[in-house]
Amino acid sequence: MGSNDTRNLWLSIAAGIFATFLLYSYSQEKKAEYDKRFGSTKRVVVAKEDIAEMQTVYDTMVETKDMPADFIQPDTVTIPDEIIGNVAAVPIRKGQMIVKNNLLTPGPDTGIALQVAPSKRAVAIPVDEIRGVAKLIRPGDRVDIYAAVDSGKGVQQRREVFTLMSDVPVLATGLSVVNNIPRMFELDSSGKNLNQIALTGDTKYTTITVEATPKEAQDLFYILSTAPGNLFFALRNPSDRTIPVRAPSSTSDTVLGRPMVSLDAAPAVPAAPPVVLPQQQQRMMQPMQQRAPQPTQQRRNGFKTL
Repeated sequence: MGSNDTRNLWLSIAAGIFATFLLYSYSQEKKAEYDKRFGSTKRVVVAKEDIAEMQTVYDTMVETKDMPADFIQPDTVTIPDEIIGNVAAVPIRKGQMIVKNNLLTPGPDTGIALQVAPSKRAVAIPVDEIRGVAKLIRPGDRVDIYAAVDSGKGVQQRREVFTLMSDVPVLATGLSVVNNIPRMFELDSSGKNLNQIALTGDTKYTTITVEATPKEAQDLFYILSTAPGNLFFALRNPSDRTIPVRAPSSTSDTVLGRPMVSLDAAPAVPAAPPVVLPQQQQRMMQPMQQRAPQPTQQRRNGFKTL
């Protein structure tokens, strides 16, 4: 390489360094101008995707982004962990800053109406440890519901246990709803401080809310109005979606293996013996064309008639 080539190489390197310096200086000037015009930047939480109303906010739905401080609202969220598990009170668009006023703390105000399928109804059923599988049922599980119903009166009264509903989705257990809201907040006795309550392992609930058709809801309400303690839950495997053929009702006879005796059937009445009519009545009941003419004479008011 000659002296001219070496000089040209160094000139090119110097020119590149000088251009880089100019570019850096320009960017710093623009940044200073930008900061002077819009103020400094601040890292805030924005929506990474569209979040629907009443939808639970998960960590995959949000991200942090630097925004001009002058454009940031005072209640804008800056730490993602503060809102994970909350519920969107209004629709939030992708790229929109998340404001605390647009979120709801998990609790009764969030509701589950939007989680009920169209044409279905949400029905709450009181439970205890025995009827509710030791309260191990969680939102999103599927269960079978059994009913114990008394029928008949007096000596004919009996109790039958049968499958009322199969493969029923559980919408909520107490205040824990199906979208697995992890926590809720309640005011303490003083009414000033918030206490955080984890709902993922809550076993203090006294009701289970299930999804039912209007007819199923009507049947449930009938049993709840007459014997609310006669409904029982059986937990299903989440991969088992089969609807079994409805088995015959269980009674004391079926449990003990006795022959089934229907108490509703009327007792058999022996047939009445045939009534033997007098000979004259039998002859009168014969067809007219089969009767033999039998002329008779009667004297009535002095006249003879045949």
